Amino acid sequence: MASKTSTTYFVTGSDESAVKKAAVALAAELAPGADAFGLETIDGAVDTVDAAAGKIHETMQALLTLPFLGGSKLVWLKSATFLADTVTGRSESVSDALENLCEILKSPLPEGVVFLMSAPEPDKRRSAYKQLTKLCKTSLHDRPALGFGAGEEEVITWTAGKARARGLQISHEAVEALAARVGLDSGQLDNELDKLETAFGPGHAIEAGDVRALVPATRESGIFDIGNAISARDLPLALETLSQLLRQGEKGVGILLASIVPTVRNLLLIKDLLSRHKLQPPAQPQFFGSTLNKLSAADIDHLPRKKDGTLNAYPLGIAARNSVHYTAAELHRAFQGCADANLQMVTSQASDEVVLTRLLAGFMTRAA
Repeated sequence: MASKTSTTYFVTGSDESAVKKAAVALAAELAPGADAFGLETIDGAVDTVDAAAGKIHETMQALLTLPFLGGSKLVWLKSATFLADTVTGRSESVSDALENLCEILKSPLPEGVVFLMSAPEPDKRRSAYKQLTKLCKTSLHDRPALGFGAGEEEVITWTAGKARARGLQISHEAVEALAARVGLDSGQLDNELDKLETAFGPGHAIEAGDVRALVPATRESGIFDIGNAISARDLPLALETLSQLLRQGEKGVGILLASIVPTVRNLLLIKDLLSRHKLQPPAQPQFFGSTLNKLSAADIDHLPRKKDGTLNAYPLGIAARNSVHYTAAELHRAFQGCADANLQMVTSQASDEVVLTRLLAGFMTRAA
């Protein structure tokens, strides 16, 4: 088995981008500067049972063919999709073909032949997957397992760790904006961190505005940006983000209900909670959960929760940190304004942009 691990390699995992990146790097290491005779690549990204079986048989033939002129050869079965939990992957003929491939890998390959297989998002329950991990030197690249109750805080913590591992001086607000744009896509995160590192280097403090300028916005990040702008009482950013979301085709009622209402609601709930219990806002939102846990169940049973039933403490922490920007009366008027805006978008002839612009300007403009 020791000789087997030196000639057969398996790169896999749920993080498709990381699997592709690692496989390309390993192929370059195993066959540096290889020409058409030294590297045989078989594209395993197929959609049908017949195509998958054909690619596996093509791979087996390549493994059993001696290298040209007695040299060395890398056979790379690339981006194999038929290990996933799909109709093709579950096919009996594909399973039989993979079993035959594993039988070949159990015996020493011809002198000079090296095998590499890369397979994103595999079904780890399958017999073929288990055999390949035993027969090959395996490199596993999974998305971070943040747990059943994971939410914004865990994603932001993971993003911050990736950024600071590069020595980047990035503010907490910038990490939040980056996490909203990238999520758990490690490939995109690496690309965006490359851009930030190239633009600013390790010695420059990176702020949220820098991230918004360089990292493409998505619907999710736009929803985050407008909520964050409301919390910080940053009217120009809120209006700019509103305009961007509408240009992207988002509906006004969706923006209202997905971001504006939850943000105003959280600010109002937390403003009341801090006042009644004489609590101090947290230095960072991730610290607010411990404060809430000290209160009785009756004091917090009306607060928003995650799908698993636990308190959604991180957005409440953001609200607590920013509650100083509004009075309780202003937040009550803002919440009523949200109800009025919802009704106007259904019954009036005014455009969504006009209704929401009036709403935001109405409660975010600071009194002279």
